[in-house]
Amino acid sequence: MNNNQKEDLLRPSQFAATAKDIDVSFEFFPPKTDKMEETLWQSIRKLEPLNPSMVSVTYGAGGSTRERTHSTVERILNETSLTPAAHLTCVGATKDEVDEVARAYWDAGVRHIVALRGDMPKIGQAYEPHSGGYENAADLVNGLKKIGDFDISVAAYPEMHPDSADVNADIDNLKRKIDAGADRAITQYFFDTDIYFRFMDKVLAAGIDVPIVPGIMPVTNFKMAKNFSERCGTSVPTWLERLFDGLEDAHDVRRHVASMVTAEQCLRLYQGGVKNYHFYTLNRSDLTYTICHILGIRPQGGSND
Repeated sequence: MNNNQKEDLLRPSQFAATAKDIDVSFEFFPPKTDKMEETLWQSIRKLEPLNPSMVSVTYGAGGSTRERTHSTVERILNETSLTPAAHLTCVGATKDEVDEVARAYWDAGVRHIVALRGDMPKIGQAYEPHSGGYENAADLVNGLKKIGDFDISVAAYPEMHPDSADVNADIDNLKRKIDAGADRAITQYFFDTDIYFRFMDKVLAAGIDVPIVPGIMPVTNFKMAKNFSERCGTSVPTWLERLFDGLEDAHDVRRHVASMVTAEQCLRLYQGGVKNYHFYTLNRSDLTYTICHILGIRPQGGSND
Protein backbone atom coordinates (compact mmCIF):
# COMPACT_ATOMS: atom_id res chain seq x y z
CA MET A 1 0.00 0.00 0.00
CA ASN A 2 1.49 3.35 -1.05
CA ASN A 3 1.21 6.60 0.91
CA ASN A 4 -1.70 7.91 -1.18
CA GLN A 5 -3.68 4.72 -0.57
CA LYS A 6 -3.04 4.99 3.18
CA GLU A 7 -4.14 8.62 3.14
CA ASP A 8 -7.37 7.74 1.33
CA LEU A 9 -8.08 4.88 3.71
CA LEU A 10 -7.65 6.96 6.83
CA ARG A 11 -9.41 10.13 5.68
CA PRO A 12 -12.40 10.25 8.07
CA SER A 13 -14.02 13.30 6.45
CA GLN A 14 -14.28 11.42 3.16
CA PHE A 15 -15.77 8.43 4.97
CA ALA A 16 -18.27 10.57 6.88
CA ALA A 17 -19.44 12.17 3.66
CA THR A 18 -20.37 8.83 2.12
CA ALA A 19 -21.38 6.71 5.13
CA LYS A 20 -24.96 7.94 5.39
CA ASP A 21 -26.55 4.51 5.48
CA ILE A 22 -24.97 3.24 8.70
CA ASP A 23 -27.07 1.86 11.55
CA VAL A 24 -25.60 1.56 15.02
CA SER A 25 -26.82 -0.09 18.20
CA PHE A 26 -25.43 0.08 21.72
CA GLU A 27 -25.10 -2.39 24.57
CA PHE A 28 -25.34 -1.51 28.25
CA PHE A 29 -25.30 -3.57 31.43
CA PRO A 30 -27.60 -3.07 34.46
CA PRO A 31 -25.98 -0.98 37.22
CA LYS A 32 -25.11 -2.42 40.63
CA THR A 33 -24.92 0.83 42.60
CA ASP A 34 -26.48 4.29 42.61
CA LYS A 35 -23.25 5.75 41.25
CA MET A 36 -23.15 3.22 38.42
CA GLU A 37 -26.78 3.97 37.64
CA GLU A 38 -26.00 7.67 37.40
CA THR A 39 -23.14 6.93 34.98
CA LEU A 40 -25.35 4.62 32.91
CA TRP A 41 -28.10 7.19 32.53
CA GLN A 42 -25.67 9.94 31.65
CA SER A 43 -24.39 7.64 28.89
CA ILE A 44 -27.86 6.73 27.66
CA ARG A 45 -28.86 10.41 27.44
CA LYS A 46 -25.62 11.28 25.64
CA LEU A 47 -26.07 8.55 23.03
CA GLU A 48 -29.84 8.82 22.61
CA PRO A 49 -29.70 11.67 20.04
CA LEU A 50 -27.61 9.46 17.73
CA ASN A 51 -30.83 7.52 17.01
CA PRO A 52 -29.50 3.94 17.34
CA SER A 53 -31.60 1.14 15.87
CA MET A 54 -31.83 -0.36 19.36
CA VAL A 55 -30.03 -0.52 22.70
CA SER A 56 -29.58 -3.83 24.50
CA VAL A 57 -29.27 -4.52 28.21
CA THR A 58 -27.25 -7.55 29.31
CA TYR A 59 -28.26 -10.39 31.62
CA GLY A 60 -25.82 -11.61 34.26
CA ALA A 61 -24.38 -15.10 34.38
CA GLY A 62 -26.92 -17.58 35.68
CA GLY A 63 -29.66 -14.95 35.48
CA SER A 64 -28.06 -13.03 38.34
CA THR A 65 -29.21 -9.60 37.15
CA ARG A 66 -32.75 -10.53 36.13
CA GLU A 67 -34.55 -7.84 38.12
CA ARG A 68 -31.99 -5.12 37.40
CA THR A 69 -32.05 -5.95 33.69
CA HIS A 70 -35.84 -5.81 33.63
CA SER A 71 -35.90 -2.50 35.52
CA THR A 72 -33.34 -0.90 33.20
CA VAL A 73 -35.15 -2.10 30.07
CA GLU A 74 -38.50 -0.79 31.29
CA ARG A 75 -37.02 2.58 32.21
CA ILE A 76 -35.44 2.93 28.76
CA LEU A 77 -38.79 2.04 27.20
CA ASN A 78 -40.76 4.50 29.33
CA GLU A 79 -38.37 7.44 29.66
CA THR A 80 -36.50 7.62 26.34
CA SER A 81 -37.13 7.49 22.62
CA LEU A 82 -34.89 4.43 22.33
CA THR A 83 -35.90 0.88 21.39
CA PRO A 84 -34.69 -1.44 24.16
CA ALA A 85 -33.70 -5.06 23.61
CA ALA A 86 -33.61 -7.27 26.70
CA HIS A 87 -30.99 -10.00 26.96
CA LEU A 88 -32.49 -13.29 28.09
CA THR A 89 -30.70 -16.55 28.88
CA CYS A 90 -31.79 -20.06 29.72
CA VAL A 91 -29.21 -20.82 32.42
CA GLY A 92 -30.41 -21.86 35.86
CA ALA A 93 -34.13 -21.50 35.18
CA THR A 94 -37.05 -23.64 34.08
CA LYS A 95 -38.91 -23.00 30.85
CA ASP A 96 -41.83 -21.65 32.86
CA GLU A 97 -39.59 -19.18 34.67
CA VAL A 98 -37.99 -17.95 31.45
CA ASP A 99 -41.38 -17.74 29.74
CA GLU A 100 -42.69 -15.68 32.64
CA VAL A 101 -39.89 -13.15 32.15
CA ALA A 102 -40.54 -13.06 28.40
CA ARG A 103 -44.27 -12.50 28.88
CA ALA A 104 -43.56 -9.70 31.35
CA TYR A 105 -41.42 -8.01 28.71
CA TRP A 106 -44.13 -8.47 26.09
CA ASP A 107 -46.79 -7.06 28.41
CA ALA A 108 -44.54 -4.07 29.15
CA GLY A 109 -44.23 -3.33 25.43
CA VAL A 110 -40.75 -4.73 24.86
CA ARG A 111 -40.58 -6.39 21.45
CA HIS A 112 -36.84 -7.00 21.07
CA ILE A 113 -34.99 -9.85 22.78
CA VAL A 114 -31.34 -10.91 22.60
CA ALA A 115 -31.67 -14.66 23.15
CA LEU A 116 -28.56 -16.34 24.56
CA ARG A 117 -27.64 -19.66 26.06
CA GLY A 118 -25.81 -17.81 28.80
CA ASP A 119 -22.93 -18.66 31.11
CA MET A 120 -22.93 -20.61 34.32
CA PRO A 121 -22.63 -18.58 37.56
CA LYS A 122 -19.09 -19.79 38.25
CA ILE A 123 -16.35 -18.73 35.82
CA GLY A 124 -15.02 -21.73 33.94
CA GLN A 125 -17.90 -23.97 34.98
CA ALA A 126 -19.05 -26.24 32.14
CA TYR A 127 -22.46 -25.40 30.74
CA GLU A 128 -25.26 -27.63 31.95
CA PRO A 129 -28.89 -27.00 30.96
CA HIS A 130 -31.50 -26.89 33.70
CA SER A 131 -33.38 -30.17 33.94
CA GLY A 132 -36.64 -28.36 33.27
CA GLY A 133 -35.24 -25.54 31.18
CA TYR A 134 -34.41 -24.66 27.61
CA GLU A 135 -31.53 -26.74 26.35
CA ASN A 136 -29.74 -24.02 24.40
CA ALA A 137 -30.24 -20.72 22.56
CA ALA A 138 -31.97 -22.33 19.57
CA ASP A 139 -34.46 -23.97 21.93
CA LEU A 140 -34.95 -20.61 23.65
CA VAL A 141 -35.62 -18.82 20.35
CA ASN A 142 -38.21 -21.43 19.46
CA GLY A 143 -39.90 -20.95 22.82
CA LEU A 144 -39.91 -17.16 22.56
CA LYS A 145 -41.58 -17.26 19.16
CA LYS A 146 -44.43 -19.21 20.71
CA ILE A 147 -44.97 -16.45 23.28
CA GLY A 148 -44.97 -13.49 20.90
CA ASP A 149 -43.63 -12.19 17.63
CA PHE A 150 -40.44 -10.89 19.20
CA ASP A 151 -37.67 -9.41 17.10
CA ILE A 152 -34.86 -11.74 18.18
CA SER A 153 -31.11 -11.33 18.00
CA VAL A 154 -28.71 -14.17 18.80
CA ALA A 155 -24.95 -14.43 19.28
CA ALA A 156 -22.37 -15.34 16.65
CA TYR A 157 -18.68 -16.05 17.15
CA PRO A 158 -16.22 -15.12 14.36
CA GLU A 159 -13.47 -17.00 16.21
CA MET A 160 -15.71 -19.85 17.41
CA HIS A 161 -17.40 -20.22 20.76
CA PRO A 162 -15.02 -21.76 23.34
CA ASP A 163 -17.47 -24.63 23.90
CA SER A 164 -17.77 -25.59 20.22
CA ALA A 165 -16.01 -28.72 18.97
CA ASP A 166 -14.88 -26.98 15.77
CA VAL A 167 -15.79 -24.17 13.38
CA ASN A 168 -18.30 -26.27 11.45
CA ALA A 169 -20.13 -27.21 14.65
CA ASP A 170 -20.21 -23.55 15.61
CA ILE A 171 -21.72 -22.53 12.26
CA ASP A 172 -24.25 -25.37 12.51
CA ASN A 173 -25.31 -24.08 15.93
CA LEU A 174 -25.76 -20.57 14.54
CA LYS A 175 -27.89 -21.95 11.72
CA ARG A 176 -30.10 -23.77 14.21
CA LYS A 177 -30.73 -20.48 16.01
CA ILE A 178 -31.62 -18.75 12.75
CA ASP A 179 -33.83 -21.63 11.62
CA ALA A 180 -35.64 -21.44 14.96
CA GLY A 181 -36.70 -17.90 14.14
CA ALA A 182 -33.90 -15.45 15.02
CA ASP A 183 -33.91 -12.29 12.93
CA ARG A 184 -30.22 -11.44 13.15
CA ALA A 185 -26.99 -12.33 14.90
CA ILE A 186 -24.63 -10.01 16.77
CA THR A 187 -21.02 -11.13 16.92
CA GLN A 188 -18.59 -11.40 19.76
CA TYR A 189 -16.13 -8.53 19.42
CA PHE A 190 -13.00 -9.03 17.32
CA PHE A 191 -10.05 -6.86 16.35
CA ASP A 192 -8.95 -8.23 12.98
CA THR A 193 -11.54 -7.39 10.30
CA ASP A 194 -10.30 -10.24 8.10
CA ILE A 195 -11.55 -12.65 10.78
CA TYR A 196 -15.08 -11.25 10.36
CA PHE A 197 -14.99 -11.50 6.57
CA ARG A 198 -13.68 -15.09 6.64
CA PHE A 199 -16.44 -15.90 9.10
CA MET A 200 -19.02 -14.37 6.78
CA ASP A 201 -17.79 -16.57 3.92
CA LYS A 202 -18.60 -19.61 6.05
CA VAL A 203 -21.94 -18.15 7.18
CA LEU A 204 -23.09 -17.50 3.62
CA ALA A 205 -21.87 -20.92 2.48
CA ALA A 206 -24.09 -22.46 5.18
CA GLY A 207 -27.14 -20.73 3.73
CA ILE A 208 -27.51 -18.21 6.56
CA ASP A 209 -28.88 -15.00 5.08
CA VAL A 210 -29.93 -12.85 8.07
CA PRO A 211 -27.84 -9.82 9.05
CA ILE A 212 -24.69 -10.65 11.01
CA VAL A 213 -23.95 -7.45 12.91
CA PRO A 214 -20.33 -7.04 14.01
CA GLY A 215 -19.83 -6.40 17.71
CA ILE A 216 -17.38 -3.53 18.22
CA MET A 217 -15.37 -3.18 21.43
CA PRO A 218 -13.37 0.05 21.81
CA VAL A 219 -10.36 -0.71 24.01
CA THR A 220 -8.76 1.76 26.41
CA ASN A 221 -7.57 -0.60 29.15
CA PHE A 222 -5.46 -3.03 27.15
CA LYS A 223 -4.51 -5.33 30.05
CA MET A 224 -8.14 -5.82 31.06
CA ALA A 225 -9.21 -6.36 27.45
CA LYS A 226 -6.48 -8.92 26.88
CA ASN A 227 -7.43 -10.90 29.99
CA PHE A 228 -11.10 -10.91 29.04
CA SER A 229 -10.28 -11.84 25.43
CA GLU A 230 -8.32 -14.87 26.57
CA ARG A 231 -11.36 -16.14 28.47
CA CYS A 232 -13.80 -15.67 25.60
CA GLY A 233 -11.57 -16.84 22.76
CA THR A 234 -10.92 -13.52 21.02
CA SER A 235 -7.45 -13.17 19.55
CA VAL A 236 -5.51 -9.99 20.29
CA PRO A 237 -3.21 -8.85 17.46
CA THR A 238 0.38 -7.99 18.22
CA TRP A 239 -0.02 -4.60 16.53
CA LEU A 240 -2.74 -3.67 19.03
CA GLU A 241 -0.52 -4.57 21.96
CA ARG A 242 2.27 -2.44 20.52
CA LEU A 243 -0.05 0.57 20.19
CA PHE A 244 -0.85 0.49 23.91
CA ASP A 245 2.68 -0.32 25.06
CA GLY A 246 3.89 2.27 27.58
CA LEU A 247 0.51 3.99 27.94
CA GLU A 248 -0.53 2.46 31.26
CA ASP A 249 -0.55 5.87 32.98
CA ALA A 250 -1.59 7.93 29.96
CA HIS A 251 -5.38 7.72 30.06
CA ASP A 252 -6.04 10.51 27.54
CA VAL A 253 -3.59 9.08 25.03
CA ARG A 254 -5.18 5.64 25.37
CA ARG A 255 -8.57 7.15 24.56
CA HIS A 256 -7.18 8.78 21.41
CA VAL A 257 -5.62 5.49 20.34
CA ALA A 258 -8.89 3.64 21.00
CA SER A 259 -10.85 6.13 18.89
CA MET A 260 -8.41 5.83 16.01
CA VAL A 261 -8.26 2.03 16.08
CA THR A 262 -12.01 1.50 16.36
CA ALA A 263 -12.92 4.09 13.72
CA GLU A 264 -10.47 2.50 11.30
CA GLN A 265 -11.92 -0.94 12.06
CA CYS A 266 -15.42 0.31 11.23
CA LEU A 267 -14.14 2.02 8.09
CA ARG A 268 -12.57 -1.21 6.87
CA LEU A 269 -15.80 -3.09 7.59
CA TYR A 270 -17.77 -0.43 5.74
CA GLN A 271 -15.52 -0.73 2.73
CA GLY A 272 -16.31 -4.43 2.79
CA GLY A 273 -20.04 -3.72 2.63
CA VAL A 274 -20.91 -3.72 6.35
CA LYS A 275 -23.43 -1.03 7.32
CA ASN A 276 -24.50 -2.05 10.85
CA TYR A 277 -22.38 -1.94 14.03
CA HIS A 278 -23.16 -2.96 17.60
CA PHE A 279 -21.01 -1.10 20.15
CA TYR A 280 -20.19 -2.61 23.53
CA THR A 281 -20.22 0.66 25.47
CA LEU A 282 -19.34 -0.64 28.95
CA ASN A 283 -21.86 2.00 30.11
CA ARG A 284 -19.54 4.82 29.03
CA SER A 285 -20.64 7.17 26.28
CA ASP A 286 -17.73 9.44 25.37
CA LEU A 287 -15.64 6.97 23.38
CA THR A 288 -18.60 5.48 21.51
CA TYR A 289 -19.94 8.97 20.82
CA THR A 290 -16.56 10.07 19.42
CA ILE A 291 -16.32 7.06 17.13
CA CYS A 292 -19.86 7.57 15.87
CA HIS A 293 -19.01 11.21 15.13
CA ILE A 294 -16.04 10.10 13.05
CA LEU A 295 -18.32 7.72 11.17
CA GLY A 296 -20.63 10.60 10.29
CA ILE A 297 -23.34 9.77 12.82
CA ARG A 298 -24.48 13.02 14.39
CA PRO A 299 -27.29 14.03 16.75
CA GLN A 300 -30.57 14.58 14.96
CA GLY A 301 -31.59 18.20 14.96
CA GLY A 302 -28.25 19.73 15.84
CA SER A 303 -25.37 19.47 18.28
CA ASN A 304 -25.29 17.61 21.57
CA ASP A 305 -22.78 19.62 23.56
